[in-house]
Amino acid sequence: MNSRFISAGLILAVLLTIGSQISCVAQKKEKGYVSIFDGKSLKGWDGDPKYWRVENGNLVGEITPETLLKTNSFIIWKGGEPADFELKGSVKIATAGNSGVNYRSEQLTDVPFALKGYQADIDGKNNYTGQNYEERKRTTLAYRGQKTTIKPYKGENTPEAVRAGVKGNAWTGLEVTGSLGSSDSLKTLIKSEDWNEFHIIAKGNRLQHYINGVLMSDVTDNDTVNGKKSGLLGVQVHVGPPMKVEYKDLRIKQ
Repeated sequence: MNSRFISAGLILAVLLTIGSQISCVAQKKEKGYVSIFDGKSLKGWDGDPKYWRVENGNLVGEITPETLLKTNSFIIWKGGEPADFELKGSVKIATAGNSGVNYRSEQLTDVPFALKGYQADIDGKNNYTGQNYEERKRTTLAYRGQKTTIKPYKGENTPEAVRAGVKGNAWTGLEVTGSLGSSDSLKTLIKSEDWNEFHIIAKGNRLQHYINGVLMSDVTDNDTVNGKKSGLLGVQVHVGPPMKVEYKDLRIKQ
């Protein structure tokens, strides 16, 4: 047989072997993850169809000039209330957009499709993407680039008292204990109006938010009054101008 064909065959065999090994590594890395969005329907999710739909295999949230919001609206996963978990997915958002992934949250009874709890913040200008923001409660628990510890809460357990602990849209019980890099330098790793991968790890009272494989915020929440160990999961469309956000490849490991 011609030596050129033998060489080509050997190269092909090597490439196939390498490809197989990469595939095995990827499968091993993803072991334990379960898809929570089928890419075809909103089955397993509950949200206002005025704002949420499936398009081109993606979970789409959109606000139009005719459907402006008065309060933030979520589409909520109905598959349980995860405690310790890892959540992965990809998101693409318009420049004017504001969104986020809520977890360990509770649903309000007086506002439709509203969640209160931890949020992996996402916005189109990437001013806040990656930070930990607690929706309707303690607000910012860690800005992008911060490793923080939340001190035990010693005030009254009322919404008014908790709200009094917020200044400048950040929780006053926040203590910065380390740096993950400057917010601006981390921002350069986030693509604008393109797909970005996110990874949320919630284990015990430690909450980590990754974007494109890079740790963006790291919170240790020692506030046993306001902190939550389990709760609902959902994604958000935010009050503001018309916007569009898309999510795909949503999968969880509990």
